[in-house]
Amino acid sequence: MVEGRTKPLLSPLPPPQPHPPTHNTPSLPPDNAAFGSSTTASLLTMRCPGAVRMYVTNSFPVLDGKVQPIHRHVFDFNLRNSDASSKRYHELMERVRRGGGENAVLRHTQKNKKLLVTERLRLLLDKGPFLELSPIAGMGMPYGDVPAAGCLTGIGKISGIWCMVIANDATVKGGTSYPVSVKKQLRAQHIALQNHLPCVYLVDSGGGFLPLQAEIFPDKNHGGRIFYNEAVMSALGIAQVAVVCGSCTAGGAYIPTMAEETVIVDRIGTIFLAGPPLVKAATGEEVSPEDLGGATLHSVVSGCTDHFAATEKDAYERARDIVAALNLEPGPSDQPEAEEPLYTEGLGGLAPASYTHTLNIRLVLSRLTDGSRFLEFKALYGTTLVTGFARIKGHLIGIVASNGRLSHNAALKGSHFVQLCDQRDIPIIFLQNTDPSVTETATLSQAEAVTNQLKAQAAMMSAVACSTVPKVTIVIGGCYGAESFAMCGRSFDPNFLFLWPNARVAIVGPSHCADYPGAEAESRDETELQRLKERLEEESSAFHSSSRVWDDGVILPQDTRTVIGQCLTIIKQHRHQLRCVGRGHPLLRM
Repeated sequence: MVEGRTKPLLSPLPPPQPHPPTHNTPSLPPDNAAFGSSTTASLLTMRCPGAVRMYVTNSFPVLDGKVQPIHRHVFDFNLRNSDASSKRYHELMERVRRGGGENAVLRHTQKNKKLLVTERLRLLLDKGPFLELSPIAGMGMPYGDVPAAGCLTGIGKISGIWCMVIANDATVKGGTSYPVSVKKQLRAQHIALQNHLPCVYLVDSGGGFLPLQAEIFPDKNHGGRIFYNEAVMSALGIAQVAVVCGSCTAGGAYIPTMAEETVIVDRIGTIFLAGPPLVKAATGEEVSPEDLGGATLHSVVSGCTDHFAATEKDAYERARDIVAALNLEPGPSDQPEAEEPLYTEGLGGLAPASYTHTLNIRLVLSRLTDGSRFLEFKALYGTTLVTGFARIKGHLIGIVASNGRLSHNAALKGSHFVQLCDQRDIPIIFLQNTDPSVTETATLSQAEAVTNQLKAQAAMMSAVACSTVPKVTIVIGGCYGAESFAMCGRSFDPNFLFLWPNARVAIVGPSHCADYPGAEAESRDETELQRLKERLEEESSAFHSSSRVWDDGVILPQDTRTVIGQCLTIIKQHRHQLRCVGRGHPLLRM
């Protein structure tokens, strides 16, 4: 899709100085031993802003990221599976990059004289990283492939401000909206609402796909919700800007007319509820698209648009000017200081092929955190969950990472730590790999233990659900059953949720489906049971999940640190904006 999608936010840093794999002693002169004194802290702060904070976190213990020889066979098995999953990921991404196919691209660019969606983004966005969301949405749907769900969504900088961009791709099904297209746009708007990001819509849409109208029109979270969200975000002070760079027909017409400011491109942009063919069918009148709803009509007569652009390039320049006039503070220009991890290779071998092929989660952390440093919290209690503080790309974060089944003690520990981060206003990163099996309760004592475990997990779910700090979830292995809720699964509303290509999303794993309640009938028929297992295997894959927008995209393990850093930088912008409280009402057009 867009070049630079996984480009790091930070400029290349010099290689970090080697650190011994032990708790470092502060390297200050002896007379500065009393570091906690206000005088010393003030001096450090005056000399170098942020020095106190970085000094403290640089003293975090260093993790041992070496894979032991006894675990090498597990590592190698995981690596082979990870390579196969990554190959599948690249194949899907290549199909998505082709859009609607060669003929559709030629018709779009040569006959209709329009730019491709990737070219439009290059003109609109500042140079730098672009975090694309759900790129393989719409692939393998029951109604056929809809590459990228017919629209490209993502977060990039426009005039120095992080913005959510929602851009129709008219080479895919003529820009018409399928059910998955609506779902992808709604998810993008929800992320913008959570993170207070201005929305810029590049509209080139034929409206809803009528044969599937029952799945895109009547319900609460169908097409109309897009317009509702525009009004609500405008009322909250989250700017809504639209560029009409193609046909805006039927439902597509409401996006620019509900935006706060709209740019339209001459001879290319049109807005109408019913196009010329329907007008002729209904009244017998022949009218051109330009006369019915072109740029001149809406800029001079109707007032539906606010800025007239002679070319697409002019339109995106005007959109950049509009964002520059939003009176928003872009946040600090200097990036936080960051060390590279001491261990940079081998994440593919740490991506679990299955729950039984899981290595210690600290090995993953040693490859994600700055300097491979990690201050663990309750290290000896509830060891099947790892919690603690670290920095990623310079951002202080709390980490909640699966290291086995979420036991009673682990869940209590997780509740404590999540509330601790919430109290200190520290974002939380969840690394999820939950148990795919069904818990058996054959005896009274087992039932009692499971009951206590469930109560502890419920407490952790409440802590996660009610925490107000930003949360980013990475599913590195399994996303199974109720444990996935406590680990901030999709229904617990993380700011961002990504999957590794090897990840699995289901109630139970395929090998445990016969043990699940309600499977008795199938278990009598081995053929039917085998079909059920195969279906579960297919429907639990990361690609099945991402194609249905159950997450924000599949990312390669080696890109995880960069993506988390991008998310944290985007989240941080909200705290630096001049106007965080909205006006209480949407901007109403004439």
